[in-house]
Amino acid sequence: MNTKKTLQIIAAATVTALALAGCGGSADTVSSSASDSSGTGGETAEIRFSWWGGDSRHEATEKAIAAFEAKYPNIKVEAEYGAWNGWEQKQSLNLSGGNGADVMQINWGWLDSYGQGGNAFIDLNEYSDELDLSQFPQESLDSCTINGKLMAVPVSLTGRLFYWNKTTFDEVGCQIPFDRESLLAAGAAFKAYDEDAYPLVLQAYDRMIFMVYYLESVYNKPWVEDGQLQYTKEEIAEGMEFMNQLEDAHVIPTLAVLDGDMSDSIDKNAKWINGKYAGIYTWDSSAKKMSDALEESVDKPGQEMVMGDFIQFGDYNGGFTKIAQAFAIPSTCKYPREAAMLIDFLLNDPEGVEICGTERGIPCSMAAVKLLDEKNIGDELAKESNEAVISHCKFSIDSKFENPDLQANPDGVYYKVFGKLSAREKEPAEAAAELIKGVNECLGN
Repeated sequence: MNTKKTLQIIAAATVTALALAGCGGSADTVSSSASDSSGTGGETAEIRFSWWGGDSRHEATEKAIAAFEAKYPNIKVEAEYGAWNGWEQKQSLNLSGGNGADVMQINWGWLDSYGQGGNAFIDLNEYSDELDLSQFPQESLDSCTINGKLMAVPVSLTGRLFYWNKTTFDEVGCQIPFDRESLLAAGAAFKAYDEDAYPLVLQAYDRMIFMVYYLESVYNKPWVEDGQLQYTKEEIAEGMEFMNQLEDAHVIPTLAVLDGDMSDSIDKNAKWINGKYAGIYTWDSSAKKMSDALEESVDKPGQEMVMGDFIQFGDYNGGFTKIAQAFAIPSTCKYPREAAMLIDFLLNDPEGVEICGTERGIPCSMAAVKLLDEKNIGDELAKESNEAVISHCKFSIDSKFENPDLQANPDGVYYKVFGKLSAREKEPAEAAAELIKGVNECLGN
């Protein structure tokens, strides 16, 4: 895949789609290209659909599946879902064993990691009668194409932002951070208020993305370009030193503290739910589950989560965008036509789009964007966040960034490096050298 600047182009296309939606532009009304009959000749087609996410995504998707089955009574859908932790490892085993679900929600990077050069997934171009591909920007389809085969359809575009528990910050009497100095000042204020409270929480993989954001803010370079790492050992060591400074300044808890919390994800962590951890740097498509966790708190009801500014660490805009998720059909699927119909229902059909709303972020489908805008459907925080990401972030994720050799928990390079750094088992320069070695091996350099 030629990924250079692709996602920036997608971002521009998404903005254009939103603009068209707002003024009743040229995007066609939402359509479902499949007929009301599944065409199975009376045979029941049973397909499996797998995805990860939070509780609200699970609930909305199950409702959409029920509506799809009502519309196509000859198709039955078995739902398989869970939280993100451990999900990729499970699905990679399913794919390698020929047991992948018939419709899979995938990360964009999976096309590189598990795509088998374009053989692992069905070419969706062959099912354009069932799946209306005209609703998606061509650039986004190109980014999901390997060797001329459309391996997946993009669901949404995403990037990371800072979200803060305003209730806790008000209690501490502390300003929500907007630059390096205010972030460090928040650490001191939280420590004085409560030793167990922190203004920001970052798990191991979050730290990798946060460090890249920091470096891009300072040096105005992409992390990887044309398959080559763009940062020197000295520059990366600077980022590692900053991560240590954040721990020392009580801005973020150590990874040992997080391990002691005994929680698979931050939205399930009692310290987030009850306001002890008061900030997160996460995908805009994950904002709702983080907010929902606060709203459902029994011990501390009435908490308010707000989107913050992009923290300025240098003179430039840090952060990158990526395709949030995509839908793909493994080559082992017995009923690919029916699987394509399910994807179309979720992404293009008025009923499916209305049910799912913005649970997977702001859609790439122009028709879906138009419907959500016309009916004022979807989470306002998700819409505001996505607009901010597209406006601010100038860099694109590289296709290897989420490779399991790097990202997998607990054996990926990111987890090992930041684990050793947090435990002070390696100095920043040593951690930088280990990270560079792992990234270059993954890039094939």
